[in-house]
Amino acid sequence: MADKGKITRPEKKGADNKIKLITSTKKGDRGQTRLLSGEKVSKSNLRIEACGNLDESNAAMGLAKTFTENEQIRNIISTIQGELVLLGAELSSTDPCRIVKHIDLEHIAQLEQWINGLQQEVPLAPRFVSPGVNSLSAALDLARSVIRRTERSMVILQEIGQLQRAEALKYVNRLGCLLYILARYAEKSPN
Repeated sequence: MADKGKITRPEKKGADNKIKLITSTKKGDRGQTRLLSGEKVSKSNLRIEACGNLDESNAAMGLAKTFTENEQIRNIISTIQGELVLLGAELSSTDPCRIVKHIDLEHIAQLEQWINGLQQEVPLAPRFVSPGVNSLSAALDLARSVIRRTERSMVILQEIGQLQRAEALKYVNRLGCLLYILARYAEKSPN
């Protein structure tokens, strides 16, 4: 996906037969990186922007996970984090045939199931919210706002014909909704 200088990758086996890892190749120092599909692009490329937004949201969800011991919330977040890796691979490739596993309708249905279940536990008030009731809900609201930014980047990709699969955009849209309701749920039961 992103700059190989940011990805730890195996280089070669040393004398002790252990794999040596390289964390910096310096290949991105000139503002370019490679997509998963191999093309060299500017780091300002819209695909790279969307992937960066996705990564930022994933990091915010990881932060949220550290603020709770609630297994339901932790399991939802962990599942989503795995799915965001799939989505990141999809966004970082111009060739959908190179991607083995995609975000599909089953992933979207799972998000909808969680949304419906949480809304039964925490009915939404018809008002705007002010994030920050607790650390968990604040981190989930941060993840939501970054996912909405990711969604806007993906809409631009779609408008210029560079987003091949509609399921990816649907997933991100539902994920924004889920993170909103999950933050409201976390306000009521953070632990």
